Amino acid sequence: MALNSLKNKKIIISAGASGIGLATAKICLSRGAYVYICDIDINSINKLNKHPLKNKRLFTYNCDASKENEVINFFKKIKKKTKKIDGLINNVGIAGPTGTLDKLKSKDWEKTIQVDINSHFYFTKLSIPMIKKSKNGSIINISSTAGILGFPLRTPYAASKWAIVGITKSLAMELGKFNIRVNAVCPGTIKGSRMKRVIKEKAKFMKKNPKNIERDFISMSSMKKWILEEDIGKMCAFLISEDSSKVSGQVIAVDGHTERND
Repeated sequence: MALNSLKNKKIIISAGASGIGLATAKICLSRGAYVYICDIDINSINKLNKHPLKNKRLFTYNCDASKENEVINFFKKIKKKTKKIDGLINNVGIAGPTGTLDKLKSKDWEKTIQVDINSHFYFTKLSIPMIKKSKNGSIINISSTAGILGFPLRTPYAASKWAIVGITKSLAMELGKFNIRVNAVCPGTIKGSRMKRVIKEKAKFMKKNPKNIERDFISMSSMKKWILEEDIGKMCAFLISEDSSKVSGQVIAVDGHTERND
């Protein structure tokens, strides 16, 4: 893909100060985009404020995406910078609790749904009027292979990621007439701090060595490899670029071909 494939495109990324969000932001910036990041983690935001592109094409904001009033305030700040955006990447998500459904606490279930689904609603609702002005917009929802196959011991997470697929399919139908594409990206087993926490929790629940759990996760894909955060970022950059102008309503796994989620 050309280095200027996203030249002057304006992109919002939720939870963009670390992990997949940050990797995606860096790729979009390298291809010429303006990127507007928000994140609940103020320490990660402060680190990003030292980025060499901060005052040129990278804009950072502190925001709890699960709270509608904070998302509204975030968009008010965005509108002071630009009246239209070309892309939205709904990246917010938490892993949720680990355990069998009958043992889960209601508050943990409800928090997972609130963060992983409702945040997408808030961001998308407020983005649509701005993306319509683009005439060629793209919305990307980060789901998961758990949103295709299910995920035992992680039912709240799987429920939220299946919901994201349903939102994606429905929105693609609603927004196609405005030349707005809507797609879901489903990461597989991503190498990083979040997966380390998931592995630790599953090992604790199953009373197994974390190394064995880690090997199990890697073995779930045909390619027997970790997926990197940058792999997701590259797919997102493609889905915002003109190269994907006819791609919409799709659920795209970037997972090395997941064979199972057990």
